[in-house]
Amino acid sequence: MSTPHAILISLLEQPSSGYDLARRFDKSIGYFWHATHQQIYRELGRMAELGWIAADEAASQAGTADGNGVEKRNRKKVYYVLPPGRDELVRWVLSPGAGLDQREEILVKLRADAAIGPLGLDKEMDRLIALHEARLELYREIERKDFGGTLDRRQQIQYALLRRGIRFQEDWVRWGRELMP
Repeated sequence: MSTPHAILISLLEQPSSGYDLARRFDKSIGYFWHATHQQIYRELGRMAELGWIAADEAASQAGTADGNGVEKRNRKKVYYVLPPGRDELVRWVLSPGAGLDQREEILVKLRADAAIGPLGLDKEMDRLIALHEARLELYREIERKDFGGTLDRRQQIQYALLRRGIRFQEDWVRWGRELMP
């Protein structure tokens, strides 16, 4: 996946300022495609140059007082997707993906442990298991909060993605516990 395409998806779901987009990204797509806030801002500029997105300036909700105590409204850019950006997203979605990429640093470290001998990865595995357990609990909380009742097509797809994440975390925790006696 590419960061610009993930950003296009987020902006199609909801036009946003760079700040709001980065915050939303962290709480949605960021669970399975990481991008720093700096990367997001850099990509927004590049995507605007390509004509994929544009921005309108809008007054923010909170104003600030100037030196004379007079409140003034802050202006922020709200980005939205243009037709060429939507076309690019469709092109990317319909192109074949790379497939079975499973880049996980711990897998390489475990391979080194097998080749060299015990290197003491117990603490690292315990830490990673705890991180995956925390992520699993977060996903289950999102499931309880957001996915009850009848779901429309968009919600069904989002829920399917969440269930994939739940299964991945459950499997990772089970695998990690089996590996560490």
